[in-house]
Amino acid sequence: MENRGFLLYPRVTLKINKLRFFECGKQLVSRGDYCVVYVFPPVVFITNLSNMSSFRKALKSQQKNHKERSQPGFRKHLGHLEKKKDYKLRADDYAKKQNTLTALRKKALDKNPDEFYFKMVRSQLKDGEHVANKAKGAEETTTQEERKLMRTKDLRYVELKRVAEAKKIDRLKSELHLLEADGKQKNKHTFFVDSKAEVADFDLAAHLDTAPELVDRVYNRPTFRTLESRSIQGAVEFPAIKKLAKQRKLQYRILSQRIEREKKLFVISQKIQTRKDLQDKNKKVRVSKETVNAAAVYKFEAKRKR
Repeated sequence: MENRGFLLYPRVTLKINKLRFFECGKQLVSRGDYCVVYVFPPVVFITNLSNMSSFRKALKSQQKNHKERSQPGFRKHLGHLEKKKDYKLRADDYAKKQNTLTALRKKALDKNPDEFYFKMVRSQLKDGEHVANKAKGAEETTTQEERKLMRTKDLRYVELKRVAEAKKIDRLKSELHLLEADGKQKNKHTFFVDSKAEVADFDLAAHLDTAPELVDRVYNRPTFRTLESRSIQGAVEFPAIKKLAKQRKLQYRILSQRIEREKKLFVISQKIQTRKDLQDKNKKVRVSKETVNAAAVYKFEAKRKR
């Protein structure tokens, strides 16, 4: 019994099993719900506990954890014991494949044997895939990578990648200065003398006032006066210089690859833009055909915009 003020009343917690439905405040209590019954003679108040989250959590904490049966020891050699969720995945996959086979069978039965279209004679089967035959004298205007990129990516994406590559190229050029790049035209330095005898006895290192080891350099070639007044900065030993040269050569290779990639992206963006422009209904004349390295050029009729 509980004492609330001057009223004494019993409180009973019970599970509704016998009654089907009865009213609990403004809610409807159904069979299987836990309720608290307050008895005020001659009135009975019922509170439904099943809708209270704290009561539901407390009730679940007392429930028994049902664990799935594992594979018995004497059947371990058969592998994992299949549960219902595993069987359901396998059954759904089997049913899907059977439905596909049924649909294909029905399509084959309903096919018209007299049906003909030109792709039947203009394509052939290669590695289980239908490939269209190329027309005689036709040249490929796009590579496989370009076709894949043009199908999956739009113009904005290609332009974004091209601008990113251009920025990386500018950054590499600012670091390398292209002083020893392969394929770069060698600079010429002409010296003038008064006679042929001076040409025969001409000493380049003495004329430039530098060490003979530094004559072949096109940059960072200090004179003897500079070497006497200042200390040498950077690599001096041959292994260190060789390592730096190797790193510089690698950077030049990366730069050439990025320049080539930027050119390809520019061509792809031009081809995508040309395909978009061709959807316009204005009259146009083709000036040049599309090639692997260039987009097609069209001349459109001038039309006044209203």
